[in-house]
Amino acid sequence: MLSSAARSLWASSCRGSRCSIATVVSGLKTARLVTERLKKEVEKMDSHVSGFRPSLVVLQVGNREDSNLYINTKLKAAAQIGIDAKHVRLPSTATQDELLQSIVSVNKDPSVHGLIVQLPLDSVNPINTELVTNAVSPEKDVDGLNCVNAGKLSRGDLSDCFIPCTPSGCMELIRQTGVSVEGKHAVVIGRSKIVGAPMHDLLLWNHATVTTCHSKTADLPEQVGLADILVVGAGRAEMVRGDWLKEGSVVIDCGINHVPDETKVSGKRVVGDVHYSSANQRAGFITPVPGGVGPMTVAMLMENTVLSARRLLLNNGPSR
Repeated sequence: MLSSAARSLWASSCRGSRCSIATVVSGLKTARLVTERLKKEVEKMDSHVSGFRPSLVVLQVGNREDSNLYINTKLKAAAQIGIDAKHVRLPSTATQDELLQSIVSVNKDPSVHGLIVQLPLDSVNPINTELVTNAVSPEKDVDGLNCVNAGKLSRGDLSDCFIPCTPSGCMELIRQTGVSVEGKHAVVIGRSKIVGAPMHDLLLWNHATVTTCHSKTADLPEQVGLADILVVGAGRAEMVRGDWLKEGSVVIDCGINHVPDETKVSGKRVVGDVHYSSANQRAGFITPVPGGVGPMTVAMLMENTVLSARRLLLNNGPSR
């Protein structure tokens, strides 16, 4: 939660219902809090069962540079917490059957608590991504993409499923603001299986009234203007403008887009789906890009892995 001093600072910047600048909700700081909490939990597991460590397998097809970067970030986060993370890479010539066989092998390994298949798949052969994600055992699906976990989330069985990491991270960031979701009008822009659709379900079962907007929504600025809480995962650079927002709203930006910028060595910079410089003049709280939702996605992957290990200990005891 934000400290009372931070909340007082935010309140003092308001004039009537108008806030001069939004409070930035840092994903980096929040992810560090999650990491410290998980590290203590893993240490506690080891104190109860000597040598026990949560275990994660990251399965990759091919050698995409961006995927390698993301995987290294996950492996580093796992090491900080005490999670035993293993990176398994299949060549870009791997077939769908070979990938499925690798998934089944990990599914059967009782020492592994979490399995993620790094997307997108970088193979010269056609592979059905939906088939692959559904092949991961629901009990090890720490990405929350298996249809069993998605179905449980949609029905409100939050304690009996793995929640996709980005929506889960968004909820953690909203909690950091001190704003209660219950009874609020939440608007989600985007309906992807990874972000938008599960975000809708998560907000709904936390008792918000939820509107989902997408490419066919006719009155998007009007819908955004009704949102006490806005979560944007549209994949369009700086699409949401500041003057669309309800004053004092909570804005969570899941976008990662590259736009030209001659002042940068790379010739481009990273921006979100929200036009930050105008939005932070109207919102009450806002996440930055980068440094907002991204770090939380990794943190919640680690949380799901530790949760899976905890469930194993409670239900079956450690595997040897």
